[in-house]
Amino acid sequence: MSDTPFRSGFVSIIGRPNVGKSTLLNRILGEKIVITSDKPQTTRNRIQGIHNVPGAQIVFIDTPGIHQARSRLNKYMVEVALSSIREVDLVLFLVEANQKPGEQEQEIIDVLAGTTAPVFLVINKVDTTEKGAVLERIAAYKDRYPFREIVPVSAQTGDGVDRLVALVRDVLPEGPVYFPDDILTDVPERFIAAEIIREKVFRLTRDEVPYATAVEVDSFKEREDGGLVSIAATITVERDSQKGIIIGKKGAMLKRIGSAARVEIEHLLNTKVFLELFVRVRKDWSEDARMLKELGYT
Repeated sequence: MSDTPFRSGFVSIIGRPNVGKSTLLNRILGEKIVITSDKPQTTRNRIQGIHNVPGAQIVFIDTPGIHQARSRLNKYMVEVALSSIREVDLVLFLVEANQKPGEQEQEIIDVLAGTTAPVFLVINKVDTTEKGAVLERIAAYKDRYPFREIVPVSAQTGDGVDRLVALVRDVLPEGPVYFPDDILTDVPERFIAAEIIREKVFRLTRDEVPYATAVEVDSFKEREDGGLVSIAATITVERDSQKGIIIGKKGAMLKRIGSAARVEIEHLLNTKVFLELFVRVRKDWSEDARMLKELGYT
């Protein structure tokens, strides 16, 4: 028996949109459980990733980017992010090495002033930035808040991530094992499947279409005749024109979305998948409280 106490706790990853929060979580876990894209505001829900290291269990919480919210959906997303700060053991405030601190970063720092949890400043994307610029970012931030640690990393390459995890482990309190050691996330497979489909819409379509899209998995079942998993999902948009873009000429775009999603879902489930996609229009669903609840944004 070791005399070293077991540590565990919840760690929230926050920051403005598109700073690499989801990429960092996927890098730490060694598996993709959170969707990513080069468009901001991709993440809409709070997603927990469970990372086990010797003597500790760390539950990382990926959150939507904190931004000036206008639509009812965006206000929901920001509230999800802000609520994640209130009851965690540690906060990771993620910023970009190639971006000087601005109003958005200061607003987040002002919010952090109300938390009792220690805060790490994590400076991401050091692989795309000269060392001198990284040192400038450290100097620009260190007097704005009493950060417990300032850690430069590259979520894309993994540089500095192991050191970050080690520092996180060391500040967690003694605690129990919250989750079995063989799971990576607390969200169900059907939720991840819906997110993968939504990611392909983000990656393959343009302009306002991704932001007007929500995905629901209508059925998710293993067929009785073998290991094949059959999934039916509905893509909801706000305009007939958006529906036309997602379907594409003779259904070509919908086929591309479905094929790309199916490959990734098969990797997730480690089995063959039959994926059927439908598209529907619900006018201005992102402003409709009833529709938001129906689509799982509660």
